[in-house]
Formats: sequence, C-alpha cells, structure tokens
Amino acid sequence: MLIAKRILQAERLRRVPPHFSWIDHRLVRADYLCRADAKAWALYLVLVTVGDEQGLSYYGDGTLGRLLSLTEAEVAAARGQLATAGVIAYEKPLYQVLSLEPGERETPAPVGREGAR
Repeated sequence: MLIAKRILQAERLRRVPPHFSWIDHRLVRADYLCRADAKAWALYLVLVTVGDEQGLSYYGDGTLGRLLSLTEAEVAAARGQLATAGVIAYEKPLYQVLSLEPGERETPAPVGREGAR
C-alpha cells in the first residue's frame, strides 16, 4: 500500500540553509548506518551541525562528551568507528566530515514498509 504524502506543518517546511546542506541520504541507502553504532552517529550529527562549509570543526573530546552525554573514551571510540566507516577524518584537534564515496552501492529502501520513504 502506497502512503500518500502531505505536508503536516507548512509553516515549518524544511529549507536548505544558506550555510549548509542536508545529510546525504546514502548514509541509509548505501548501508553506512550499519558501519557504526548509535553513539558514533550521534557524534556524526554533531560534527555535521558544527562543521563549516568544508565540514571542518575542532570541538574537543570534553565538549563533545558533554554535548552527547558520553565519556571522553566513548567519544574516542565513536570517532574511531566513524573514521573506519570512512565518513570522517581526524587529526587532533581537527575533524573533517567527508563526502561519501562516489558510486557506493545503494540498496533500495524496502517496499511496503511503513515510513520507509
């Protein structure tokens, strides 16, 4: 069954901010989300949010830990997962959110699953 889409709150319709863009849908479609745990993706979301137009930021582990309610060891582990997943680069104290690899295999969203699209 195909769900008909409709705007629920027109006054809150998302627009691409002039200083940044949306998170790449290939995180889901190319199975990036399977490459790290929820703490790592929470860190990724913060890094995307605080990064400049080139994806650069330099928040310290203590600050990131406070923002995410994580210990510094958990921040370091999350950072390692994201680096292994190929979505960030890190050279203390600088983070760079990387573009996703071109041509990554996209897996189609399951058909018929509520909320899949």
